[in-house]
Amino acid sequence: MKISRLTLALAAATALVSGPALAEFPERPIQVVVPYSAGGSTDLSMRVFSDIFEKKFEGKQFVVRNQPGGGGAIGTSAAVHGRNDGYTVGAAAQGPIAIKPHVGGTDYQVDDFAFVGLFARSLQVMVACKDAPFSDYNSFITYAKGKKPQIGNSGAGGANHISAEAFAKAAGIKAESVPFGGSSEARTACVGGHIDAMVASPAEAKAASQAGQMTPLFIMEDKRIDLFPDTPTAVEKGVDFTWSSWKGFVAPKGASEEGLAWLRSAVKEVATDPAFIKKMTEMGEFVTYEDAATFEKRVRNDSAVAHKVLEDLGMLGMNK
Repeated sequence: MKISRLTLALAAATALVSGPALAEFPERPIQVVVPYSAGGSTDLSMRVFSDIFEKKFEGKQFVVRNQPGGGGAIGTSAAVHGRNDGYTVGAAAQGPIAIKPHVGGTDYQVDDFAFVGLFARSLQVMVACKDAPFSDYNSFITYAKGKKPQIGNSGAGGANHISAEAFAKAAGIKAESVPFGGSSEARTACVGGHIDAMVASPAEAKAASQAGQMTPLFIMEDKRIDLFPDTPTAVEKGVDFTWSSWKGFVAPKGASEEGLAWLRSAVKEVATDPAFIKKMTEMGEFVTYEDAATFEKRVRNDSAVAHKVLEDLGMLGMNK
């Protein structure tokens, strides 16, 4: 029996339509570049995400690759300049994306990213240190309007340096920022009474306040949080200021639309999964899902705040 050319053409077309062209994304492992060493909060959060991801999407893999260096800039650069096929994403962190480009030394800017979604935030609490001349929000503001309290941070130009300076400007007070070589050094100085205040995470502030080593002054959120129900926010005190670090995903600009659509949906599914929320909460993370557009708005807002603070401090482009 002869087979017509038309029949062969139709068969070929059918094979193409039902073959690889319509294969479901992802066909191979997705890689997330974490710009910090293994064991840190960003790395641990990504590994929890990976675990829940692979349970929810059976047969799909989510591989964590650590590429530390440059305060997060090296790994972030690797992610943003990676293949834009949707199989390489970056662990999005506030410092390397919203702050470091203003200081200089990065080969990327906020405009170089395609945003996927946010899944967690690290909240911030301003605390009074041992023997500080203030013990609550009101006395802190009163003191800071007459003198400059020494506020410790984990490094010049870092997230909690920016937040302390930005709050001071919003509240109309002055502060003397004291940089340390990391959050543990700043915490040691605070507990030892060598500085007046510092910006801490809720978890470390809770433990230290229970030990009588720190006193929470205010939360950098728009509403009070369960961990500190009696501690006010700056917003309720009349200062329109909020700030938190964040964890999410970005991809290279121009990434595959098919890949981005799938990844965005997957991030929402994992971030709203009860098992994921439970594990992250136990780690002291504040699980917050934001879609790509909302996340991008947050990043651009933080970037604008950081730019203004760094400009006032004379730190714009200092690493170029």
